[in-house]
Amino acid sequence: QVQLVESGGGLVQAEGSLRLSCAASGSIFSIGDMGWYRQAPGKQRESVAVITRGGSTYYADSVKGRFTISRDSAKNTVYLQMNSLKPEDTAVYYCKARVVARPYYTSDDYWGQGIQVTVSS
Repeated sequence: QVQLVESGGGLVQAEGSLRLSCAASGSIFSIGDMGWYRQAPGKQRESVAVITRGGSTYYADSVKGRFTISRDSAKNTVYLQMNSLKPEDTAVYYCKARVVARPYYTSDDYWGQGIQVTVSS
């Protein structure tokens, strides 16, 4: 089994910063792309940032220049550094990872449970 556990969310004032972490654990053979997604109330879930196994990064236009995605392969962990936060960043943030898992070396997407980020004005 594979689990993704997110941490680092909470309440922050506008212009503040927050760092989200997502650690994968379990019967992991390898991890491919990892990403962060968010869903605000009444809205569709959207991609925020993606980082490939090789370290290439992709960002939604709304967060470019403010958010930074990174990963620590040794720890099977992906991070999202969020700076200059705005009220419109308020959402539940989810991490996702493409994982090849033992014992059958099957490739699947795994999702974290979601973590609340609230930005107050």
